[in-house]
Amino acid sequence: MALHKAAPLTPVPPAFAVSEPLETATLAAVAGVGRCPTRDVLDRIGDAWSVLVVVKLMAGPCRFNALRRQIGPISQRMLTVTLRALERDGLVARTVFPTTPPQVQYALTPLGGSLAQVLETLNRWALAHADEVADARRRFDAGAAPDAP
Repeated sequence: MALHKAAPLTPVPPAFAVSEPLETATLAAVAGVGRCPTRDVLDRIGDAWSVLVVVKLMAGPCRFNALRRQIGPISQRMLTVTLRALERDGLVARTVFPTTPPQVQYALTPLGGSLAQVLETLNRWALAHADEVADARRRFDAGAAPDAP
């Protein structure tokens, strides 16, 4: 068994500090007091397609088929389900134009735009730290996995 030296803890930058511990909301949900808002958001953006849809809509409103072409290998049904879920959460607005056949356009709402800003921050972090993550994975894979507690 190879032991890995733990890196020193880095203080959380002020931009990422929270006013109260994240565990508060989680504990409330476990206790049955209410649903954890963090879990709700992670459930939405943690699915296979929601983040891609939000990212594509950051460029501006888009019709269904154009959005589907931009995203790639997504079925019509899966895109429909994803768009409906994002619309239900108030992140995407659906506008139907009275043409024959009807044209439907999707756009981020102000709430969806605020999520897009967070996703941009996450993307910048991922790009800035991609090499470090890859190095850590190589080091981990080269040695024995540490025992779980």
